[in-house]
Amino acid sequence: MVKRRTFLREMGLSLGAASAAASSLACSRREDGDGSLAREGDSRRLLVDEPRQPEPAPLGYDRLPLEWHQGRTRILKERVSERGVDAILLRSDQNQVYFTGCFRRSGERSTWVLFPVDEVDTAYWFAPSIDRDLIRTWWATDNEYYFCYPHAEGGFPNRGELRTGNRVDLFEWMLKGVAARGYEAMTLGVDFELTEGQKRIAAETVPKATFVNISEECLDMQILKTPEEIALTQRAYRYFDEVHAFARDYILERGTDATDFEVGQALQSYGLALMLEDVDYDGRPHTAVGMEVTSHYVRTGVSTAYPHPNQFFYSQIERGQPVYVNTDIRLGGMGGEGYRNYVLAPGTARHEKMWQVVTDSALLLKEEARPGVRCSDLAYKVHDFQIKAGMADYIYHRPCHGQGQFYAGHQPPFVALGDDSVIEAGMMFSVEPGLYDEENGIGVNPSDILLIQEDGAVFMTRVPWTREWAFLTI
Repeated sequence: MVKRRTFLREMGLSLGAASAAASSLACSRREDGDGSLAREGDSRRLLVDEPRQPEPAPLGYDRLPLEWHQGRTRILKERVSERGVDAILLRSDQNQVYFTGCFRRSGERSTWVLFPVDEVDTAYWFAPSIDRDLIRTWWATDNEYYFCYPHAEGGFPNRGELRTGNRVDLFEWMLKGVAARGYEAMTLGVDFELTEGQKRIAAETVPKATFVNISEECLDMQILKTPEEIALTQRAYRYFDEVHAFARDYILERGTDATDFEVGQALQSYGLALMLEDVDYDGRPHTAVGMEVTSHYVRTGVSTAYPHPNQFFYSQIERGQPVYVNTDIRLGGMGGEGYRNYVLAPGTARHEKMWQVVTDSALLLKEEARPGVRCSDLAYKVHDFQIKAGMADYIYHRPCHGQGQFYAGHQPPFVALGDDSVIEAGMMFSVEPGLYDEENGIGVNPSDILLIQEDGAVFMTRVPWTREWAFLTI
């Protein structure tokens, strides 16, 4: 087995060598007796077990099954039928992947899926030709497609039919397809607001149809996570544990020889190799979907002092500087953000205090977040604590946002002064009580998923919130 510290010590300086070596190390893993991942390396030994964390989804359960998505669609049908909806018409990518499980993005190529309320597990698609194989091989009772955007009437090169001109209005084309299925005089529940132009087209194409906005019903179902979503998210966060332990060892070993870009590339390669060793992957559609390990926001020095920086990150790691290991991990669309900040000796008193206030803010959120608490009240407590610690000038944003899945990163409710939503069990929040000192080039903004349970809240990583973990000498 390749030892982590041997790898870190002997790898070449090039990013290519670092990436290849990281993949090799990831594939050399063994399993502890409890089925958790085991590695050589000091940082992993600092991970803290949390018995209140949910059981992660087992190996082989790499995505939510089709039956889960169909079940959620049935529930949505029940809810909107109370408003007299006869058929559901979804346009947003987020809602389509949540309710169908077909991972794809529309871009400028508009796509709709129609669910008749009185039909069981029926899904009629109106989509571009580019996605016809993805759709028909997943869940599609029928898939009516146009060629591409912009679409010329009768122009289907894939059928040997060439036409130019007569550009098709795709909204009108879709409505004609809906009418052809017998819903021209029905009530359609849609997840979008019709523009004035679309209202005119609808009045001409389906004059007897009624449109009801059901976007709130769609969102409400996604805010409270199901046990299946929670288990798969917890498995994704097990990889987060490993990636952060790897990144910490990498910084300790490479020290000032490394750049933030290099650290990011190495941890991305390492994390993806970990996941792909477990995931059933054959290169065909619908397997290994919704997978990512991001690395493009790992940064050091002055760039950490900006909540949403716009500069490219390629700085040498230096003693006395902050390092921000910022990454996202998703498995089957489930997961989210996991950030950690490092103080590289010799740190300043200002930097150390900022780190401590942010850490205490995160722990305050964990202790105070529970069912029945108002989001605005929780935000008030955190900001009040930060202000009393002398950090008012460094507060730039709310302490938490709701964590969405699939394509949604940010999602209601928000732990913010302006959100009076009441916290419920099953909600997930991305905890980010960051502080930023632009003048001195210091930013601290860790992140972790906070899962709300019936009796409180629990972080989903095992990465500790300790000075031992975060204060490094290189």
